[in-house]
Amino acid sequence: MSDFVSGFWNIYVVGIVLVSIIGCGVFLWSQSTARHVEGETTGHVWDEDLQEYSNPLPSWWRWLFYITIVFSLFYLAMYPGLGTYKGQFNWSSSGQYDGEMKKAEEQYGPIFKKFQSQEIRTVAANSEAKEMGQRLFLTYCSQCHGSDAKGGKGFPNLADNDWLFGGTADQIKETILKGRDAMMPAKGVKPDLNGDQIKDLASYVRSLSGLANDSIRAQRGKELFAAACGACHGPEGKGTVGVAPNLADKVWLYGSSEETIIETISKGRTNRMPAFGEFLGDAKVHLLTAYVYGLGGGVKDAPVAAPVEAPAAVPAEAAPAEKK
Repeated sequence: MSDFVSGFWNIYVVGIVLVSIIGCGVFLWSQSTARHVEGETTGHVWDEDLQEYSNPLPSWWRWLFYITIVFSLFYLAMYPGLGTYKGQFNWSSSGQYDGEMKKAEEQYGPIFKKFQSQEIRTVAANSEAKEMGQRLFLTYCSQCHGSDAKGGKGFPNLADNDWLFGGTADQIKETILKGRDAMMPAKGVKPDLNGDQIKDLASYVRSLSGLANDSIRAQRGKELFAAACGACHGPEGKGTVGVAPNLADKVWLYGSSEETIIETISKGRTNRMPAFGEFLGDAKVHLLTAYVYGLGGGVKDAPVAAPVEAPAAVPAEAAPAEKK
């Protein structure tokens, strides 16, 4: 009701609800006091011999109807249902949700925070954390990536070592927190590539990963690739993390058939990984990151080089004299 700016709608809803309940009561009362004669018909006949008899409702049945009317009035007094009136209990679905979430946070929050203070690789090796992370994954991620995390057409495999946006613990966590947006521009619209050029490119792309191809088209496609695709995928088609996928390996997000590659080049691709940071919170994202990292494809962070110690200061009297 908060979407309506006029008080008329509040009165309108209240009126409909009360009139409906009172109308049911009046109708029930009128039927209870009506004259009924056992075995006498109302005069209504269907299909030549199907007659309607004037028999009263059983008393227990009528009283059940009366009880439902009384219950409905009690319910509307305690709970919202009459326009903007919130009821004596001041209940709302959002309030109940917030209460349940608060209770869950009090019960499970300390467990999540315990793992949040640990390094991701340490959490990934913990059996309890792995079980909790799996439940989070099955709830929030399996719809796209599958229950085994091996993905499907258009959804990346999280159990291999191929990563579009990086597979280090920090990169995986950033992906889950902030989400990712990816777009392959369409090349099949004027003034870009024509049909033969796209087929040439498709043959060359297939040749990069050792797939069967038309060698003549592949040679022509190689000349096109640098100008049409090299800026993102690199001169050798090996891609750039966070920019474009590697076309020279055996991993294909949408498929490796010639028809699929032609479709990708012609129409482009758009894909999006939603952000879960605000919804799940840092503690759950940390646990989920550890689970994904521990599936087997996580990339270890590059070791940090030890700082080079500066040479000890040379006493002034021992320093060589400056040349003039």
